[in-house]
Amino acid sequence: MAARSPRRPVSVGPTQERREWTIASDVQAITPIVETIQALCAAAGFSPRQCRLNIPVAITEALSNAILRGNASDAARHVRVRVALEGSRLLVDVIDEGAGFDVQAAQRQPDQPDWLEREDGRGYFLMRSLMDQVESRMADTDGRHTLRLILHRT
Repeated sequence: MAARSPRRPVSVGPTQERREWTIASDVQAITPIVETIQALCAAAGFSPRQCRLNIPVAITEALSNAILRGNASDAARHVRVRVALEGSRLLVDVIDEGAGFDVQAAQRQPDQPDWLEREDGRGYFLMRSLMDQVESRMADTDGRHTLRLILHRT
């Protein structure tokens, strides 16, 4: 499903830009957002590796977790994505309508014996590995959870 709200570019300078989307809980909406963020980062001088690997993998994981886990694939729920390019860093906020998750439990390594056969549980590990910083804020007063990804241009 396509983005529910229009993409709203807000130019704030040559190396600063903000974008925002609100999408339904449908994994089909992930690719266009990721491709747009990749293009913004490439234009802002992020390295080819960051644009081809770090950014698409980490943001895809964050969005799919928000849709599948946070919103439980409920089409009535939405995910909000806020992107800010500020100088040499990328900030991506992914806000779902879920209650959040236990960051400590997500800190486990996917090569631990009891996780080797699992088909899930690696997304947060990948995000932490590919981004400079990952922050999780539990549901706010509006009942939403925010995951913030931060990457510095190399």
